[in-house]
Amino acid sequence: MQKSIKNKQQIDWMITLVPFLLIMGLAVFLFIFPEQSNAVIAQVRFFFGDTMGIYYLIMGVGVLLISLWLSFSKCGDIVLGEPGEKPKYSFFAWGSMMFTCGLAADILFYSFAEWVMYATNPHIAELGSVTDWAGVFPLFHWSFIPWAFYLVLAVAFAFMLHVRKRNRQRYSEACRPVIGKHADGVLGRVIDLFALFALLAGTATTFSVATPLMAGIIVELFHIEVSRTAVTIIILLLTCAVYTYAVLHGFKGISFLAKLCIYLFFGLLLVVLLFGGQGRFIIENGFQSLGKMFQHFIELATYTDPGRTSNFPQDWTIYYWAYWMVWCIAAPFFIGNISRGRTVRQTILGGYLFGVGSTIVSFIILGNYSLGLQTGGAADFIAQYEASGDLYALILNIIDTMPCSTLILVLTLVCMIAFYATSFDSIAYTAACYSYKKLGENEKPGTAITLLWCILLIVLPIALVFSESSMSNIQSVSIISAFPIGIIMIIMIWSFVKDAKKYLEEMKEKKEGKKPQESLCVDSSPQIGPAAQ
Repeated sequence: MQKSIKNKQQIDWMITLVPFLLIMGLAVFLFIFPEQSNAVIAQVRFFFGDTMGIYYLIMGVGVLLISLWLSFSKCGDIVLGEPGEKPKYSFFAWGSMMFTCGLAADILFYSFAEWVMYATNPHIAELGSVTDWAGVFPLFHWSFIPWAFYLVLAVAFAFMLHVRKRNRQRYSEACRPVIGKHADGVLGRVIDLFALFALLAGTATTFSVATPLMAGIIVELFHIEVSRTAVTIIILLLTCAVYTYAVLHGFKGISFLAKLCIYLFFGLLLVVLLFGGQGRFIIENGFQSLGKMFQHFIELATYTDPGRTSNFPQDWTIYYWAYWMVWCIAAPFFIGNISRGRTVRQTILGGYLFGVGSTIVSFIILGNYSLGLQTGGAADFIAQYEASGDLYALILNIIDTMPCSTLILVLTLVCMIAFYATSFDSIAYTAACYSYKKLGENEKPGTAITLLWCILLIVLPIALVFSESSMSNIQSVSIISAFPIGIIMIIMIWSFVKDAKKYLEEMKEKKEGKKPQESLCVDSSPQIGPAAQ
């Protein structure tokens, strides 16, 4: 059972207040100078996303390969806890929390109509027909490489927490085997500040992308004459209240909300598949798209468009890898926290099975429903999107074509709220852990600090909504924040591999009756936890 930490002397005020001041300053800038701020963000995004774009693509391929190597190497046998320990949660409970904390409500937003945005890009015409290719890219952008980011870092965090028993739950601590004593100095502080800022940027991106759809659903359901912006702000505040309540009740509240969310999510998918009238097309085209993704996976993962004929990787693949990288601050930490008792192999392959599997099912069912109507000539969603550019209105039009559309709207709204609440209670928990100089495995952040982070997570999204940032500029926040995070991720993965090999040597020596050498995790640091005692 976890106990709450109330000692204010344990709070790292620099790590807590600097991100707070930076985000508040950025929010004020977005409020007061919306046009100028959007212009600056766009220029910075061009440098990172276009000029340095290949960096993100190399990161994606590299981390995927590392995940496979970890799964099938000796490192895969390491139990993330005591040797022989059993998993703390059942596979379903573990998978539910992992899936919902890692995706948020934007999976529903993008599942309904992401293919339409691809269909209007010149790159699809270069490859072939819309039917053949528009359904492939959502599966590629939301499956193996994104989840590789999560799962590799999750086992690194879990190893740090459950095997080495470290009591500083931060990025800098995970880098200690490589950077040594510098984890306690300026370098460690810089790493943690970058991590927290990226966490807040990822949160802002997710909230800003999907909440206007929730606002549109409420306006359509209740026929209220209020601007979508005002309704969006209300939704943000209500969602904040829900995830704040859940996180204050600890892992028990998070687990309950996650399982409820999964039931709602798969219930929605079943309704669309069985009663939407496009069941055959959904299954057949989904199966075909999955096959195309596997067949062309290396080509898709390494496509750079050097001639800039379509800017497709710059607009999409690079954005998505950056988006998932900034989400790697909270989601892997949370997945690592709940993975106690599982092996490295079970965590990675189980994550691919539950996480990637559920994600692919969502895009196949919801995406191919509307693509089936487009292909059959029953609707022209591409023309609607090209005429208005309003993806939120387009999704509402798609739902309106479904039988029992009102029920689908309600189900979608409730499911999105549950996804948001489940994702952000885990994010708030992780961010609150960062505020403490030391936090043991069985300790949890104090209520006041948790509340502070719950509120802070909502500030930047509200500012982006008020500034009426375009989709491109919302994406830019993630691309910019992900650049330094990629460097930190490399150090952290290097640290984990180095420390895991050391641990295997220690276990081998212990089994042979030899005295193990002092752990890499301890020799360069002060007394920081049970492993050092």
